[in-house]
Amino acid sequence: MTMPANVRRRGMTRKQKRLVVIGGLAVVIAIATALVLTALRDQIVFFYAPSDVVAREVAPGQPIRLGGLVKDGSWMRDGQENVFVITDGGQEIVAHYVGILPDLFREGQGVVAEGSLGTDGRFEATNVLAKHDENYIPKEVVEALKAQGEWRPEAAGQ
Repeated sequence: MTMPANVRRRGMTRKQKRLVVIGGLAVVIAIATALVLTALRDQIVFFYAPSDVVAREVAPGQPIRLGGLVKDGSWMRDGQENVFVITDGGQEIVAHYVGILPDLFREGQGVVAEGSLGTDGRFEATNVLAKHDENYIPKEVVEALKAQGEWRPEAAGQ
């Protein structure tokens, strides 16, 4: 049986096929992006000043970078065990670090410590970064100190 000439098979037009292909690619890209972001979620480390940690109620165990100034007179060392206070002028957090601190680590100087808060509120640092010359303080620390009204450019050599 032959089909009459006026009856056509209804299929997708070329334009519809392109739209289906583009839509399929968009779905694949969205899924890949979601998978990458999910995998990196545990690797992302946010920077906080002590006031931010208190204000945002950072959960214990969440990896963060804590930046500020090492409070004068707060550094206690016993072998490789170090305890010091990081402040931004508004809040203070006690930090604990086991290991050798950088040579440029000093009281009253800028510092960024990587680690997490313990359940007791003490910061357990896994890495401590000190400024590398007399003119350097991490940008985030400067911004946090300025926000607290504690920024002293003459102390930073700027």
